[in-house]
Parts: sequence; C-alpha cells; structure tokens
Amino acid sequence: MDKKIGNILKYSLSAALAAMLLWITFKGIDWKQFKYGLANCDWKYVILSILIGIYSFWIRSRRWRETLLPIDASISRLTTFNAVTISYIINMVIPRGGEIVRCGIVTRHSAKDVNGQRLASFDKVVGTVLVDRLWDTVVMILILVGIFIAFKERWGTFFTDKLESINFSSTYILLIVAGVGALFALLCYLFHDKNKILGKLWDFARGIFTGIRDSFKMPSIGRFLMLTVMLWLSYWATSATIIGALSGAGLGFESLDALDALFLMSVGSISSVIPVPGGFGAYHYLITVALSSIYGIPMETGIIFAVLSHESQALAQIICGGVSYLHETFRK
Repeated sequence: MDKKIGNILKYSLSAALAAMLLWITFKGIDWKQFKYGLANCDWKYVILSILIGIYSFWIRSRRWRETLLPIDASISRLTTFNAVTISYIINMVIPRGGEIVRCGIVTRHSAKDVNGQRLASFDKVVGTVLVDRLWDTVVMILILVGIFIAFKERWGTFFTDKLESINFSSTYILLIVAGVGALFALLCYLFHDKNKILGKLWDFARGIFTGIRDSFKMPSIGRFLMLTVMLWLSYWATSATIIGALSGAGLGFESLDALDALFLMSVGSISSVIPVPGGFGAYHYLITVALSSIYGIPMETGIIFAVLSHESQALAQIICGGVSYLHETFRK
C-alpha cells in the first residue's frame, strides 16, 4: 500500500509540474492570434514533420537493436520498433515508465538458451536502454556546447541568462540518489551471499552491468554512429519543417533559417531531462522563452510553434504506438 501511495504521489507531482508549466506558458495567450496562426500555417510542412518523426522512431529502434544484437541476435527490427513506439505512449502517462515496458517487450520475444532462460533477460535489456540514453545525453551535451562556443554572440545569452535562472536543484537530488544507490550496491555486493533479498538485487545489478558491457560488443560501431547522426538530423529536420510551416503566416518566423532550427531543437531537447509526462509543459515553456528572448517573438506567438512542433510528434507517437500495440496484442 505504501508503494502504491508513493507512486501516486510521484506521478501526481509530475503531472502537476507539467500543468504548472503549461499554465505559465499559455496564460495571457491571444486565442484569436493563436487560431490565426494555425489557420495560416502551411500544413504540408506539418505533415512532413510527422513523417520525419515516424522515420526517427524507426532509426532509434534500429540503433537500439545494434546494442541488443550481442545479447540476442534473433531480436527483430519489428520487435524493437514496437517496443520503442509503445514506450512513447506509456511515457505520456508515466514519465520513464515506457523504458520498463520496452524492456519487457524485447525480453518476451527473446530466444531461449538450452536451460530455457531468455538470452535477452530483462536486466540485460535494461543495461542496453541505459546505454541508449547515455549516447543521447552525450550527443545533446555536445550539440549544446558546440552551439554555445560557435555561436556565443548569437545565442549565448540564452544559455547564460535564461537557463542559468532555472532551478536545477533536481541535479543535486540526482547526485544524492546516485550516491545512495552506489552505497546500496556496495552493501549488496558485501552481503549478497548472506541475505536472499540482497542476493537477488545483486544478481539483477550484475545483469544490468552485463547488458551495458555486452552492448559495446555491437557488430558495427560505425553503423551505430551513423544511425545516431541520422537520428539527430531527423530531429533537426522536424524543427526546420515547423519553421517552414509558419514562415508564410506573418508571425515573425520568416527570418529564421536552418541554424535557428538547430538552436530550437537543442533547446527543446533540454525538456527531456525534466520529469514531466511526454515533455508536456516543459517543452512549450522552454521554446516560447527561447523565441521571446532571442528573436523577440512574443510568447503568445511562440506558443504556436511549440504546439505544432510538440503535438505533431505526439500525434506521430500515438499513431505508431497504437498500431504497434495492436500488432503486439495479436502477434503470435
């Protein structure tokens, strides 16, 4: 019961944070101008953005499969695609909950060894997901640092003035949790042979470590890096297409180019570290602040870009995730 109450509180706080950010972003919006912007945007570009988003789902699933191949070469592209897209829907409701679900889907379809055990056991798959997320974090940091260094005069003030004012106390909480986790892992290691519960936890931790270690034995690191580049290029393209959709609406987006799309993509990617369902609220807030402070586009106008960009990808996730869920439901 205590665990259920804890989960309810955690998810309620997450939803409340998303609602608060959405309220801050949408308050004072001129809804007539909002409707005008939607009515005058070029929807062909929005549809193109959705298609590129679906393509990025496929690329992400292909890249993740590369880390799974050393563990179980029988894992199919379709399995990883279904797992990734279903996880997106779960993440809209439960932050990070989709990561657990996609691990379970892959484990369920994994082949068995001579002892009847799954080759891609749940703990090993968790290790590959950690590696998958780590790579994206590294790429995101590299892009942000690159933008800050190369275009400091153009966009540097946003990172030094605006982002610096955001409360990053969650980072310290994360460090504390990591420290407690490391201490607990040490206790499991020292006493795993004297306590059954600690023994099971230690075995699970070893499985995660095995998944992390084996994922680096992927058949082709070059293919993995190529897929990583393709993935982030697709994210860049989704941002550029939404700029294209609004360029003819007379809302101030006419002067924005591909480099501006890269900047907005990098700002939007920061919302992924904020624990809210599906990035709702966090993405909208950061994007509108960026458009207002750098380009002078009012927040009531910038929200149009944020909504088109975020909700078009959310729609793509719902469509693909729904189809994948139906396929998994009836799949033999």
